[in-house]
Amino acid sequence: MRDYNPIRVSRSLRDTAYHAMQIKERIQNTLGRDATIEEIAKEMEIEPVNVIIALEAIVEPISLYEPVYSDGGDTIYVMDQVGSSESDEDWLYEIAIKEAINNLSDREKQILNLRFMQGKTQMEVAQEVGISQAQVSRLEKGAIKKVKEF
Repeated sequence: MRDYNPIRVSRSLRDTAYHAMQIKERIQNTLGRDATIEEIAKEMEIEPVNVIIALEAIVEPISLYEPVYSDGGDTIYVMDQVGSSESDEDWLYEIAIKEAINNLSDREKQILNLRFMQGKTQMEVAQEVGISQAQVSRLEKGAIKKVKEF
């Protein structure tokens, strides 16, 4: 069974989910109502939380830019519906980090961007910037230290 989903889900988890869906369908056909998680878990002889995890793991992800509602002009997207738990402290912390990063040299900013925003290895950064991996490591470590001390 090939996995063509954008998110990798283990075979055992997919198998558990598909087995749970079969049991759910069988119970629905037999009793004429939806099966509860507890009924599915009992028949599978696993914990209810494992049924929930398995079923949620195979749900197709949607984009944050997926329209939820449109009334002619203004469209509401999924990201508009996702709540933010940011407090004033989080907001101030983010400003402080941005300010600390602004105090770095252009080379330090470039290295941190390549490493942490683009996910490149130190070797890849070294080749792109034209320095050794050891220099990348040293500059990265120094930049992080500056940001922490700011």
